[in-house]
Amino acid sequence: MEMDAHLPTPYLRRHGTSCPGLAGEPKAAAGMGAGGRMTATEQGPLRYGGCGIPLHRSPTEKPSFTLSQIKKAIPRHCFERSVLRSFSYVIRDLLIAALFLYFAVAVIPKLPLGLALPAWPLYWAFQGCILTGAWVIAHECGHHAFSDYSFLDDVVGLVLHSALLVPYFSWKYSHRRHHSNTGSIERDEVFVPKPKAALPWFAKYLNNPPGRILTLAITLTLGWPLYLAFNVSGRCYPRFASHFDPYGPIYSDRERAQIFISDAGLMAALYVLYRVAACYGFWWLVRVYGVPLLVVNGWLVLITYLQHTHPSLPHYDSSEWDWLRGALATVDRDYGMLNKVFHNITDTHVAHHLFSTMPHYHAMEATKAIKPLLGEYYQFDGTPLLKAMWREARECIYVEPDRGSKLQGVFWYRREL
Repeated sequence: MEMDAHLPTPYLRRHGTSCPGLAGEPKAAAGMGAGGRMTATEQGPLRYGGCGIPLHRSPTEKPSFTLSQIKKAIPRHCFERSVLRSFSYVIRDLLIAALFLYFAVAVIPKLPLGLALPAWPLYWAFQGCILTGAWVIAHECGHHAFSDYSFLDDVVGLVLHSALLVPYFSWKYSHRRHHSNTGSIERDEVFVPKPKAALPWFAKYLNNPPGRILTLAITLTLGWPLYLAFNVSGRCYPRFASHFDPYGPIYSDRERAQIFISDAGLMAALYVLYRVAACYGFWWLVRVYGVPLLVVNGWLVLITYLQHTHPSLPHYDSSEWDWLRGALATVDRDYGMLNKVFHNITDTHVAHHLFSTMPHYHAMEATKAIKPLLGEYYQFDGTPLLKAMWREARECIYVEPDRGSKLQGVFWYRREL
């Protein structure tokens, strides 16, 4: 099967990867198999994204370019970190959050009931989004992308993440290992796909619309705390693993002291919340802080899920995995206006995985610079958010190598149970 015949060649050349739903550059489809472009396969019919354009598989051959060549394609100033500029985003997010908080505590209570009832969900949504942006800044601190000073990065990251009930150093180290092992089904740290044989017994009962709705609801509400506390959806360790356990298998001996600091930061934040609840009431705290925090957690899980879960993305075992191909096994998404609110972590994630110490305010320029070099290795999908979330929940159930492929170390998502 060739690319859609109704799309003229000039259209494909003009739109390239900017066309919503297109994952990779529009080129004629090759045969099936590891490294091939995905058209119809023996596994099922061709899937489509936005624009009705096929979701082509990312290549899995070792690329002809190197990481140093990618870096040379990016303007040098994109790697420069500015304390003033980085802090400007922190101040902006906190000021907007303060304005929303003022609206919640001083304006909404004075509104008539008919206006107050819809005002609260608006506050929760807006505050949750802006605090997600602050979460992303703390994430940059963990990557040493905030400033040239590691101590300053850690102080800012610890304060911001603790305020959002995130163990800063604990997540910093596990997340760095995710960046070091992206795309590996054996060593990656988050949203690690399972082979069919490893699926839980109840998976087949959830492989239907009601089951997918239930799974997504649990994932978006409880997924983040379950991951932190019990390593749910994370890498398989030989014993119990938790981000709160300094002696757990996730961390090395030299990291344990900082895990204690993370836990102390959380305890300090919880004490402040306890004092606030004692003054204003538990349900006041839930309305003003608790529900926006749930929104933050939901966005965090959804963003991460959609960055690493896509029908076009390969995963590798140790026989095939290498760092560059693994780093390229991620996809940029379009969240519309929220791209800026989330500091472009959504639509520049490929560049972020290649150069995680690059500040977010240079990532768009860097992405534009590397796309011509990456070619089909660059994955972008502009499918509307809800549609993409539902499609990935339906299509990406487990991973298996292609039947008959010589490369049994390359795994692709499947949905048939």
